[in-house]
Amino acid sequence: MRTTARGPDPTTVEERWAQFFRYGPYVLLGLATLIAAAAADAVMTRPEMYLAGGLVPASLALQAWWTRTVPRLLARHATTDAADSGTRSGDPVRTPEAGTGVRDGVLPGGTTAGYVYFTLRTVLALALTWLNPLFSIYAFLGYLEAGRLLPPRAARAGLLVTAVIMAGSQSGGLPPTSLVNWLLFGGLFLLHTVLVTVMTHLEAKEAEKAEERAETIQALETALAENAALHAQLVVQAREAGVADERRRLAAEIHDTIAQGLTGIIAQLQVASSTTDPEVAREHLDRAQELARQSLGEARRSVHNLSPAALEHHTLPEALEEMVAQWSARTGVTARFTVTGTEEPLHEEIAATLLRITQEALANTARHAGAGRAGVTLSYMGDEVTLDIRDDGRGFSPLAVPPRTGSGGFGLDGMRARAQRVAGTLAVESEPSQGTAISARVPLVRHD
Repeated sequence: MRTTARGPDPTTVEERWAQFFRYGPYVLLGLATLIAAAAADAVMTRPEMYLAGGLVPASLALQAWWTRTVPRLLARHATTDAADSGTRSGDPVRTPEAGTGVRDGVLPGGTTAGYVYFTLRTVLALALTWLNPLFSIYAFLGYLEAGRLLPPRAARAGLLVTAVIMAGSQSGGLPPTSLVNWLLFGGLFLLHTVLVTVMTHLEAKEAEKAEERAETIQALETALAENAALHAQLVVQAREAGVADERRRLAAEIHDTIAQGLTGIIAQLQVASSTTDPEVAREHLDRAQELARQSLGEARRSVHNLSPAALEHHTLPEALEEMVAQWSARTGVTARFTVTGTEEPLHEEIAATLLRITQEALANTARHAGAGRAGVTLSYMGDEVTLDIRDDGRGFSPLAVPPRTGSGGFGLDGMRARAQRVAGTLAVESEPSQGTAISARVPLVRHD
């Protein structure tokens, strides 16, 4: 038998009950007839035997009619339910086999055919039990079918009639023939009534629980559908955010490599074109050529999202020291690099971020500050790394910096975005004629 995580499969149980209600009445009627016939001489007169002999075929014919009628009723109700469902949801009408009634074989209570069948079967069972108490085996079906075929109020009446039949058969037959039989009948009827009431109450509670479970399942299915839609929406948003972030990364990398490299090349070419000394011109042309090679290599590495070339064979302090020295030689500004704290091998993303921030800060100093001295300090401070870039240039008011435009550089916004991308921060301190200090603080994430 198929089972679920909490017990037998409800569909299988319903199918087996449907099979019982299709063939069970024939079995019970045949069993009752055989037992009653065996005891007929002891409890029945000859006329009663003849009368019972006519009622049994009548009961058999009623069951045969009901067996043929049920599939048509189920098909009709299934088609009606499917049409109503299709009308409400906009889906096409399902075939009768798709209806729930065909699957579980249970008719909704209150059909005319159900009333007729239950009433005639109960009357025949009462008559047969009146003639021979052993026919109560067949009458017992009333307990099982009342709730299936009748609405609640009529079902209670059907159960009481069945209780009368069962109590009468167990007290010696109907009608009771003595005071003792009447007392016994009354006690048995009361017992059957109590049992029926208790069972009906338990069945109602079970139906309520089943309905609550169905509602809970429906709510869970709705929630799952909503979660699936939300998940799909989040995936789309995450994809869009990833695309936007990659665009910002490439824009920043291009700015830090190609744009700054071209700026340096232009500066070297301007000096070379304005001097009359061939040796000086050759020196600046060589620098321009070297900057072009470096810029081309960095652009290729940026496209492939690789670490800067300066970090390929050097640690961050070594790469910064070399960068500061080259920047000082290229710009003529005195610059000094300092390392404090215990050096740690940094994660490549952290190291690349600090290198790019230094590169951008020094480029801004060369273009705008007019400084005579500059200093870069890299500090290892427990669980974070601090990078400070200072100059004694003309300074500026950080609040008066215009927003970045399509023709401008990334500047402070680009450096701040780089720091934030690795969960860091960037602070700027500057005043007109008082120089500038940029401080970037990022978490110390080791290489391993």
